[in-house]
Amino acid sequence: MTDQPRAGILVPSGSATAQKRVWFDRKELDLILRIYGRLVAEGECRDYAIGAFADHALFAMHRRASEAPTWTVEKRPDLARRQGAFSVNNGTGQILKRGHELTQVLRVLEKKRLDVVA
Repeated sequence: MTDQPRAGILVPSGSATAQKRVWFDRKELDLILRIYGRLVAEGECRDYAIGAFADHALFAMHRRASEAPTWTVEKRPDLARRQGAFSVNNGTGQILKRGHELTQVLRVLEKKRLDVVA
């Protein structure tokens, strides 16, 4: 039984009753990992976690592996027509930026804006 990704949603091929899961596609993950890599180089992050759930995908960035995430990037396809599918949240769950395009949403993690937010 192999899993086959289709348009950001993982569909298990062997089970008709299995739940669909939302994933980041390759381009989205590339953008997120570029930002994460820059944050690692600056010493802001040291660890990350990726989660795929029935209604959203999550990329969490941690300052230390033992702490709660400092920032999370979420993809919620259900909100794509309303507020935008992508959001960046801080460690307390506050939405820092939400939008339709991931590149615009990730701009909130630029160094000059981090100083204001942090």
